Formats: sequence, C-alpha cells, structure tokens
Amino acid sequence: MDGATSTPDRAAIETMVTHELAEILERRPEDIDPNAAFSDLGADSLALIELVEAIEERLAATVGDFRIDDEDLEGLSSVRDAVDYVTARLAGS
Repeated sequence: MDGATSTPDRAAIETMVTHELAEILERRPEDIDPNAAFSDLGADSLALIELVEAIEERLAATVGDFRIDDEDLEGLSSVRDAVDYVTARLAGS
C-alpha cells in the first residue's frame, strides 16, 4: 500500500487524547480520568479548543484531513466522549 498509514485503534486514540489534554492542563497523563468531565479536570473552553486543534493536527499525520465540527464540540464533555467521537468518525470515513 504505497505510503498508506493505518487508522489508529480506540486504545491509541484514548492515549493520544489523554496525553494531549495532560499537556494542555500541565498534568501527568495518568492523572487524567477518562470518565471525568472536562470541567472537573480543570479544562475550560480555551483548553478544549486547544485539545481539538491538537487532535486534528495529530490525526492529520495519519488519516489525512480530520475535523471536529464546531457543533459537535458541545457534546464532548469528557475524554471518553472525545474518544467515542473520534473513533466513530474514523470508522465512518
């Protein structure tokens, strides 16, 4: 497959989202509970925008043009929600 890359699996997506959020919040990845609400982790709207941009940038390297729609952002309230969203979008592409 000439230069093709594989789509990340759910575990890889969760690791990516957790690590990106930890970096934004200046915390250790192991301190990020995937089930905790972003607000409970101290992530405000600016941090969530940074997270979305980081996810889009990281996925662009492996799956091409990946975007999180602005209207979908309201439905993402935890790492688990973000992982579910990205996993579903990648499965549908």
